[in-house]
Amino acid sequence: MTDQQTWSNDLNLSDNAFWALPPAQRFAAYRTLRALEAPPFFEAPQSPFVGDKRGYYALLRHADVAEASRHPQVFSSAAGATSVADLPVEFNEYFGSMINMDDPRHARLRRIVSRAFTPKMISKFEEDVRHAASRIVDELLATGPCDFVQHVSARLPLRIICEMMGIGDEHFDMVLRNTNIILSGADPEFISEDLNEALTQILTSGGDLAALVTGLAEQRQAEPRDDLVSSLANANIDGEQLTPAELASFFILLVVAGNETTRNAISHALYLLTKHPDQRELLIADLDNRMGPAVEEIVRYVSPVIWMRRTVTEDTVMNGHAFRKDDKVLLFYQAANRDEAVFKDPDRFDITRSPNPHVGFGSAGPHFCLGAHLARREISVILRELLTRVPDISATGEPDYLLSSFINGIKHVDCEFS
Repeated sequence: MTDQQTWSNDLNLSDNAFWALPPAQRFAAYRTLRALEAPPFFEAPQSPFVGDKRGYYALLRHADVAEASRHPQVFSSAAGATSVADLPVEFNEYFGSMINMDDPRHARLRRIVSRAFTPKMISKFEEDVRHAASRIVDELLATGPCDFVQHVSARLPLRIICEMMGIGDEHFDMVLRNTNIILSGADPEFISEDLNEALTQILTSGGDLAALVTGLAEQRQAEPRDDLVSSLANANIDGEQLTPAELASFFILLVVAGNETTRNAISHALYLLTKHPDQRELLIADLDNRMGPAVEEIVRYVSPVIWMRRTVTEDTVMNGHAFRKDDKVLLFYQAANRDEAVFKDPDRFDITRSPNPHVGFGSAGPHFCLGAHLARREISVILRELLTRVPDISATGEPDYLLSSFINGIKHVDCEFS
């Protein structure tokens, strides 16, 4: 076990100073840590949660992330996947979603939710994405140069999720504000630097979102409509239904994870295509054949979700390293997506990269991202709309990055076009 004190800020993954470093320094640190004989151990970061403060092993190699993901019975999600500290009981009311569960409960919820996404609903969703992207670009052209995050990337995924769930436009600002707080990391733009105040803010945001969808579900049980809340609230799969708490926690997962990760991929995409004009030209020259691989490369290169946590359920040896029962490990998807053992020239942005076995949506296993198809669709549709109608759109200056170890976010990035 390695003492956290031996790590300087540019190698200490538990120090907020590390996450304020420029991206190139972060990836250089990953390279150094991947070269160690065993996964490095870090003390737990400062947290508003009062739970277990034990530290964690950082899994930074692609092979380690993939192997842990394939064995959820040993590398468990049940003690929490999104926080190093064990979540307090009251948090599970809002944040105890399926990513914080193991089978059989995880499989039950995923089965009910998956069947709610009927072919008819998916078809409607895809049409809604096209219409929403077109409207957003119409408004962008009318607005002119602006903050791309505010006017484009933050609007598309959240609008689609709200439309899919049947949530009216009057709730849009409230949902956006609360999702920003829940995934704020340590960024003072969105959350208090006082840990007790931050805890209250997060709990309040979760409660507001849960109340919104729970009230909506009650209405839809009485008067169903053609939306996802109606499908989930009235779903009965082999005699199984979602409880109100399960429905609320799924909504928070969808609106937080589905919105934040997709919007950040879109924001990063603008910046990447600005910094790499050769790749932009390649993409525009053959949108039909290159859009799919381009989206995969954007997700690999960016890794919107930086890590997920697992807890070891029994003494085990994985890829030559011994773990003990109750050890915590963080699966660093962002580091695995730059692993030289898997990706040739991993720091190069290449939309023609093939094969591209990235873990930007998680690795193969029961917790592979349920919304991967939706995210890919949203990213590809908005990029196609932008590159055909505003082909010279570009980022101006450096992005304003979110201070977070969990989400690779861009808060603001200005855009310009003729």
